[in-house]
Amino acid sequence: MNSIKEWLELMQEHRASDLHLSAGSVPYMRIDGDLVKIDHGVLSDRELRAMLYDILTEEQKRLFEQEGSLDFGWDNSVVRYRCNYFLHHRGIGAAFREIPAGIRSIEELGLPDVLKSFALSHKGLVLITGPAGSGKSTTLAAMIDYINQNRHAHVITIEDPVEFVHQDKKCLINQREVGKHTPSFASALRAALREDPNVILVGEMRDLETISLAVEAAATGHLVLSTLHTIGTAKTVDRIVEVFPPEEQNHIRSLLADVIRGVVSQVLLKRRNRVGRVVAVEVMVANTAIRTLIREGKTHRISALIQTGKKQGMQSIDDAIVHLVKTGMVSLEEASTHLSEDQSLAMSNKL
Repeated sequence: MNSIKEWLELMQEHRASDLHLSAGSVPYMRIDGDLVKIDHGVLSDRELRAMLYDILTEEQKRLFEQEGSLDFGWDNSVVRYRCNYFLHHRGIGAAFREIPAGIRSIEELGLPDVLKSFALSHKGLVLITGPAGSGKSTTLAAMIDYINQNRHAHVITIEDPVEFVHQDKKCLINQREVGKHTPSFASALRAALREDPNVILVGEMRDLETISLAVEAAATGHLVLSTLHTIGTAKTVDRIVEVFPPEEQNHIRSLLADVIRGVVSQVLLKRRNRVGRVVAVEVMVANTAIRTLIREGKTHRISALIQTGKKQGMQSIDDAIVHLVKTGMVSLEEASTHLSEDQSLAMSNKL
């Protein structure tokens, strides 16, 4: 392999989601969630650096050499990739993630219909959460596309980098990339409040300032969609509150309770007897009882309300995974790695 383009073509042939190239190591690809070693010699820092630099602009090279890491989006006119370059103890490294050419709908992804009602909300905060590689960006893209087809709205996205590219349908969509169009998420959020948006997508709420501005935007009559690397509603709420200094936490609990519209927490599981993965999601819809628990700091009791809130579109992650097992889409062995201990034992006893 003499070029990055050849490596990315090989990635497509293997239907891999990610490609990892690292100086001093053989290449790896992530296929159906598993990291797989590629039959190739060890990559030297010199040859890999030459290949990786081949797709960079002069400005990107300068930034990488200055910062030691670089996030950017790149496409070869057929497929788009999210790219990260970084330096490590052996030299240069890179991770590439393929971004699907088309935007799949909420139905095609197998996501609950309640996400449509979240998308049509005219204000509030909706969070898509889960571990890295769980499809959060894909879910957000489906929600933005649903808004684009069903609302007349101004949508601003703030991403690092821009992943799915949206074409205007019923909406005006302006996509901004951190590092390219704006210095930071926080800077873009402050500016967005003066740009007459209806919907603001924040690619990731990484720090106190970004979280504070996102909550403020939701409180001032905007629909804000964002992600966090958390698992479950309770941990998501706690994560937001704990970012703030102790003396501000009661205030942010109260404000978050007012603006939160819903939390979707998702994981990807391997399909049974076929290639690919399927999503399982927990959904929390903020009702009066849940808002009270958030305000009072009793987030540990939210899971019980999710269990009893099915008529409002809520579902627990355990229920979602059990459904996938019962319908034959996922094996019990695969499900057990994601189920709670009690639910895993109960399923084992039934099957």
